[in-house]
Amino acid sequence: MICCIRVLNILLLVWSLLSTSSLAWAAGAIEIEYLSDADDTMQKARFFDPRSTEAVPMVVALHSWSSDYTQQIHQEIEDWCVERGWAFLHPDFRGRNRRPEATGSELAVQDIVSAVEYAQRTARVDGSEIYLVGTSGGGYACLLMAGRHPKLWAGVSAWVPIFDLRAWYYETKERELRYAGEIVASCGGVPGASEAVDAEYRKRSPITYMENAKGVVLHIHTGIRDGHDGSVPISHSLLAFNAVADRSDRLSKRHIRQMTESARIPEALRSDYFDASYGDKQPLFRRSSGNATLTVFDGDHELVAPAAIDWISSLHERKRARR
Repeated sequence: MICCIRVLNILLLVWSLLSTSSLAWAAGAIEIEYLSDADDTMQKARFFDPRSTEAVPMVVALHSWSSDYTQQIHQEIEDWCVERGWAFLHPDFRGRNRRPEATGSELAVQDIVSAVEYAQRTARVDGSEIYLVGTSGGGYACLLMAGRHPKLWAGVSAWVPIFDLRAWYYETKERELRYAGEIVASCGGVPGASEAVDAEYRKRSPITYMENAKGVVLHIHTGIRDGHDGSVPISHSLLAFNAVADRSDRLSKRHIRQMTESARIPEALRSDYFDASYGDKQPLFRRSSGNATLTVFDGDHELVAPAAIDWISSLHERKRARR
């Protein structure tokens, strides 16, 4: 009798542990470590493996300028992936952008690639459906990855991104924002300090590689008041779009200047838009060219998660329809 009770207690304990583990897994991403090919070091990420028997899409989310892999700005997107049974990956890529090892470095770029490769080895990830999303510094990293590794992504959703570190240095210095010092710390000096320093600004900036991103399915989002109520002037997004757009679709220098300085859409560019996924942050201007789309929405320096989710979902549905 005592033996039977002990066996029963053991079985109950095992069931309890399995149930707890399953619930923890179902709750979302867990912290993992993976080997980065950049320098053969172990790097951290948050990762959700749905343990599917079939290949599933994956969303890779990139943290903002001042944060790391523990950031929750993309939590709504993570929750959506978990609910749908998609994989979700949130790499650290050397953390906060305030030192040479981070901020678009070769280490950071390869960390992201190695994280994706880890996910593909660990989970049943569909390599043709890996979507990239990021906000602010994460949007900056999205543009960089679109140019550095264009064939890796089924779609890139870049929100309020930085396009040119040199330009952003002067913009943040003029406004006395702390980012100016972090850019200097990352690049080794102020622009013009030396050829070596200027080379760091170039190789860490998406502007250098955007020509390679012309075939990428890319959606760039910017809030009309960013640079006034936020930290990144909308000129970065407008110029990033111009870099991948056909010549006839590019925004003029005059319109870029007007939008950046006044936080208003010029009369010649105004049109009525409604997109339910943006809620009260409705698009004020939208233009597409080839695979690239630019949306200027009624907001500042922020992510509209339902809109990002809706766009990724629409790309997935289009892929399914073509199969």
